[in-house]
Amino acid sequence: MATISQLKHEYLEYLEIERNRSLKTIENYNRYLDRFVTFVSSTGGRGDVSDVTEDAIRQYRLWLNRYKDPLTDQPLKRITQNYHIIALRNFLKYLAKRQIKSVAAERIELGKQEDRQVSFLDHSELERLLAAPSGSDLPALRDRAILTTLFSTGMRVSELCSLNRDMISLERAELSVRGKGGKVRPVFLSEQATGHLKTYMDGRTDVDPALFIRIPRNMAFGKYENLRLTTRSIQRIVEEHANAAGIVGKSVSPHTLRHSFATDLLRNGADIRSVQAMLGHSSVTTTQVYTH
Repeated sequence: MATISQLKHEYLEYLEIERNRSLKTIENYNRYLDRFVTFVSSTGGRGDVSDVTEDAIRQYRLWLNRYKDPLTDQPLKRITQNYHIIALRNFLKYLAKRQIKSVAAERIELGKQEDRQVSFLDHSELERLLAAPSGSDLPALRDRAILTTLFSTGMRVSELCSLNRDMISLERAELSVRGKGGKVRPVFLSEQATGHLKTYMDGRTDVDPALFIRIPRNMAFGKYENLRLTTRSIQRIVEEHANAAGIVGKSVSPHTLRHSFATDLLRNGADIRSVQAMLGHSSVTTTQVYTH
């Protein structure tokens, strides 16, 4: 009989090859399922499918609920616990598809989540944030382009990071982005974002294909092979300028600008289905969070 670890490995390959899931999704599922495999092993399991029982899953959920991060001593948020359970349910569906007898995925319910709080910026906060990067050097030009592009398109930070220079048409003020599940959608740039992008791109002297890059001291681009900014780097840039703009009492992130984009559309009369398409949500239920 195949071990749970072996079946998990085959499931991740199935996600990559047959379901065409992103490497980030596969990485997350691997982490979530590894936790379950480790838990089952720690409770005296034999390591095969017979260990996956309703009682084992109930005990695992209890363990997740009581788990605390060793570094922060903080418990897992309910939404994070549910991510673990979603991964486990989908794994069980895969086992059923292969006619491997185990617990039916339908028997596992998700826990009730806390109401999601949507953080967005009001008009004056948004104006201060977009104006926060000062100066005419390349880092300032880049940061203005990042902030206005995030707000005018509503892109996820991961989508912004993956952009290359040749993907943008400044003449048409639009581009296509590949979102979750590999779905491609068009997004549109505001006049302000288009202007800042053009100024920033005209100031570049490197040959890196990435649209948004880290800028070495003394502009010594030739020393580095890959200059593309990471999601964490862009988060830090947004946080830095939010502090400079004097925005207090709010945790400002790239996702805050995505929320602000959606809020602005709804305030100006856009229907929720249009907002759903522009945000790249697969379900309108997700978009309805913004109708606060």
